[in-house]
Amino acid sequence: MKLTSSKAIAFIPTLSVFNTIAIVVGLVVGAGIFETPAIVAANASSAEMVIFAWIVGGAISLIGALCYAELATTYPNPGGTYCYLKQGFSGTIGFLFGWSRMSIIQTGSIALLAFVFGDYISQLWRLGTYSSAIYAAIAIIFLTGLNWLGVSQSKNTQTLLAFAQIAGLIVVSIVSLIISFSSPTAASIATANNTENIATSSSSGLMMVFVLLTYGGWNEAAYVSAEVRNGRRNIVRALIWSIGIITALYLLVNWALIRGLGLSRMATSQAVVADLMRTSIGEAGAVAISCLVAVATICSLNATIFTGARANYALGRDFSLFAFLGRGHKSSPTNALIVQGAIALLLVLIGSFTRQGFETIVNYTAPAFWFFFLLSGISLFLLRRRDPQIYRPFEVPFYPLTPLIFCGICAYMLRSSIAYTGWGGLLGIMVLLLGLPLLWMSKKSSSSHP
Repeated sequence: MKLTSSKAIAFIPTLSVFNTIAIVVGLVVGAGIFETPAIVAANASSAEMVIFAWIVGGAISLIGALCYAELATTYPNPGGTYCYLKQGFSGTIGFLFGWSRMSIIQTGSIALLAFVFGDYISQLWRLGTYSSAIYAAIAIIFLTGLNWLGVSQSKNTQTLLAFAQIAGLIVVSIVSLIISFSSPTAASIATANNTENIATSSSSGLMMVFVLLTYGGWNEAAYVSAEVRNGRRNIVRALIWSIGIITALYLLVNWALIRGLGLSRMATSQAVVADLMRTSIGEAGAVAISCLVAVATICSLNATIFTGARANYALGRDFSLFAFLGRGHKSSPTNALIVQGAIALLLVLIGSFTRQGFETIVNYTAPAFWFFFLLSGISLFLLRRRDPQIYRPFEVPFYPLTPLIFCGICAYMLRSSIAYTGWGGLLGIMVLLLGLPLLWMSKKSSSSHP
């Protein structure tokens, strides 16, 4: 099954706590918060339910982060989740994770970001019925092409743009709240809207799928665990601070949306933050926030394409069936970029047929996402039992209760993502299962070419 043994890269610990927080917050506050509040509102029966859902999302993320903190500090490795699954279970599970990351999770993230870019840039210049999908495809092709040429990327620019996005959300929320509190008429209209029953049958499971999607990304801290200074202590601090900041920001944004738009307008909005600014300060505000979202989303999309292609390159170096992914030119994994871009474009095409591209891609990625999250939680128990003598700089508090709660939540979310996501979720499961015959073919190919 193994193709080559590549020379190990020496990762130098250069990231401070602040750098790590910036990376995690920048990854999490990417695009979801600009789309999911509308979907959450459409599945909630009251404004209080919306706020409660975002609080619960933060609490669940904190529980998961504590579990990941033990794994990341005990096994600091740039392979992150792949490392935990391979050590806790087997190479087969590791392969399936790598396959799903290439075909579902990472490419799904690229399609999600591209759809958010398309939704908001369409607020500035619409290209017809399939405007969002067209813009999404253009963004993927353009950025994949840039990476294929080997364009170097600046992490400082990525970080600055991510913080610009966060600062923009804070400004938008505060301005909208000030206007809503100073305008009794607007506040009374929003309050009236809040009392309307939006969904015919409120689904807490489906609502939490989208809430926790928006919190997703904090686990990516595991992939930089080998590069954090004094990482055995600072990873924990960075994760806790990051989730605290993210939760506070999400609550602020949703409070402003509820006050400014009301639940019914939130539920029907195609670009909810732009509509909030349009209501608060007019069309100029909507244009400004649409530009901000477009720029910040392009930044996140570029980074996701960059990192995803490298993960696929590593898969090609480890497994003979995907050997073509392990080839490229100069510093660019060109084959991996092309395959990744093609899969992402296929997902955009699938999403465009439903007229709800963002929701469709969430449905596609959610089952695989929660399946491997569940396995990561279980791997904590397996590795504790398998390596009882290993030094653990951070031990998850209240073991085994905390990881049991995390695994229970993951199992519930896996069930919810299968039950509520329809044909999109079924397609994602089918693609994941396709990895089994591919693994068999890879093993057979390796055994016939020793």
